[in-house]
Amino acid sequence: MFRFLTAGESHGPCLTMIVEGLPAGLEVKKEIVDADLRRRQGGYGRGGRMKIEKDAIRFLSGVRHGKTLGSPITLQVENLDWVNWEERMSAAPVEAETEPITRVRPGHADFTGSIKYGHDDVRNVIERSSSRETASRVAVGGLCRQFLAQFGISVHSHVLSVAGVGYETSRAMTADAYPEDMWRQVEESPMRCADATLTEKMIARILEAKREGDTCGGVFEVVAFGVPIGLGSFSQWDRRLGTRVSMAMMSIPSVKAMEIGAGFETTRTTGSHVHDVLRHEEQGGWSHLTNNAGGIEGGISNGEPIVVRVGVKPIPTLAHPLPSVDLATNENIDQSRYERSDVCVVPAAGVVGEAMMAIVLAEALLEKFGGDSIEETLRNYRSYLQQ
Repeated sequence: MFRFLTAGESHGPCLTMIVEGLPAGLEVKKEIVDADLRRRQGGYGRGGRMKIEKDAIRFLSGVRHGKTLGSPITLQVENLDWVNWEERMSAAPVEAETEPITRVRPGHADFTGSIKYGHDDVRNVIERSSSRETASRVAVGGLCRQFLAQFGISVHSHVLSVAGVGYETSRAMTADAYPEDMWRQVEESPMRCADATLTEKMIARILEAKREGDTCGGVFEVVAFGVPIGLGSFSQWDRRLGTRVSMAMMSIPSVKAMEIGAGFETTRTTGSHVHDVLRHEEQGGWSHLTNNAGGIEGGISNGEPIVVRVGVKPIPTLAHPLPSVDLATNENIDQSRYERSDVCVVPAAGVVGEAMMAIVLAEALLEKFGGDSIEETLRNYRSYLQQ
């Protein structure tokens, strides 16, 4: 059974992750996880916090001499900004009075979290609901990415649009629609977009929003290659692979929509134009002529790339704040509060999407082929492929 937990506040001392269920003997490299953390911190439109933090993991348990032990793995990411928040975020009582935050931001967890948990200081909500928590998930995803690589599975993401600026036509979703060079171009782009012209237009749109004290949302796509036929199940609703991928993507802060494969586009036409024709290859493999299903049929992976497109709303912290309410007085006010923030998080959200896809696939793979060691798991996998 694979599972993980994260803990920590945005301006607390550190973020902590516990990962359980990865088999023993898996070689894990710190630098691969750290590289993913750096990718999450990048992307045009990010705010000042990313200039402070230099995210890197520290293994505290479960790894010895570069290999997993089969026991729970504990990871930690230090918050460098903690030195500026030690008194305000102290776990122990402090003598100095800390002015509470009571003005809530529309679209944020400020309001719902304060009402639900009975807080009179919105800071108690901000610290855990912050997207800073996603660094923990990227770290866990970095471990899962290394596990999946043993089975020839890779996960990538790229940005399709920002505030309406993006690809004008739908992209094909078969494996040959994603040439290897494309991902190099994505990693070199400050927008994580392979199209250089679109990259410039997206940056211009973000700059326009920044001048107006506004923020930008957009759409990113996550693609998983090399996923074998048979992950997931139709036997129960929560075992369907599409269900698990959807929940993972929708758990990312600011995500408000997602589709698998051609998604909503399939609702605008007929079945003969939607369903992917299956073919058996002479050498014994299977393929589909198209990939409108996005690699999942009947809740089970079908061997094609798993493709999901995810919609990210504009983040709710605006330099020109919207009207709101002061929870201390229940009075309507002209402006909510502003806290140091990003203008656009879509490129970074794509990296978080990769991590969540890797986590879901690692869990599904272990569910089907899992053993106590990586060697046993690989034997089970190879036996299945031969069958």
